Amino acid sequence: MDLSEIKNALNLDELEKLRIKYLGKNGLITSEFKKLKNLSEEERKKVAKELNELKEKAINLIQNKKTELEEKLLDEKMKLEKIDVSLYSPKNTGAIHPVTDTMNKIIEFFTRMNFSVETGPLVEDDFHNFEALNLPKYHPARDMQDTFYFNDGKLLRTHTSPVQIRTMEKQKPPIRMISPGAVFRRDYDLTHTPMFHQVEGLVVDEKGKVSFANLKFILESFLIHMFGDVKVRFRPSFFPFTEPSAEVDISCIFCGGEGCRVCSHTGWLEVLGCGVVDPNVFKAVGYENVSGYAFGLGVERFAMLINKINDLRSMYEGDIRLMEQFK
Repeated sequence: MDLSEIKNALNLDELEKLRIKYLGKNGLITSEFKKLKNLSEEERKKVAKELNELKEKAINLIQNKKTELEEKLLDEKMKLEKIDVSLYSPKNTGAIHPVTDTMNKIIEFFTRMNFSVETGPLVEDDFHNFEALNLPKYHPARDMQDTFYFNDGKLLRTHTSPVQIRTMEKQKPPIRMISPGAVFRRDYDLTHTPMFHQVEGLVVDEKGKVSFANLKFILESFLIHMFGDVKVRFRPSFFPFTEPSAEVDISCIFCGGEGCRVCSHTGWLEVLGCGVVDPNVFKAVGYENVSGYAFGLGVERFAMLINKINDLRSMYEGDIRLMEQFK
């Protein structure tokens, strides 16, 4: 029986017809199997063996041809749908992600104020992430940061403050720096994700040259740069690495301070934390006779307020409909 026409099939429809012709219920090979009952036992064994070999050959030929035709069909489809990514089209311009855009705007302000931009490792040790920041192992404030730990005791940094410690370790005052970057905590809801971005700032100089008043001026100027004409207030708070510490609010940008659902009808929105650096932090890096202040903010929090995004997770889902709004 000649099976060469299977190899010459031009498309999948033609191949399916040939499969039915040879292997279908009434196919040529199937029909030959039905005739075995009319043969003697000795002839039946011989012919059955030949038919099984022929059937296996036909199955293999059909399967190989099917794979070949499917690959050819896919290749033709891909050629038709291919996109020349080098071809310029003003209709398909990209957009800067709102987190990136917000981060750039923050960095722009502080570099103009003569702050350097410092970076550090994402995987940290306990000393730089906690102990040097006045957070010893027994300190209850460690519970404020649900941390990702590795088996060797290392961890994913929970804030960018370790960059401040590393900067102080390798250089002497005066220091005027910000440390933007990704941080990690075990949290996931409308306003939290396991990975997010912070910008933390540090200013250190000789004792008496840096005060809370300097910090207040810098942050008020910064918040007006980011949000426009807003009121700013400082509320006493607690952070292990600063004393005194404060949380900073701005008048609600949605209701103008009159009170709405977003600001819980208080007229204020919390945006960052700050304070005068605790002496124990300077002690950990070997600094003496210095003073300084520090502050920290969540970039996603700023991006959500500026762009009126109500779910933090939507910024990381890759939905093109959201990104198109920022062209």
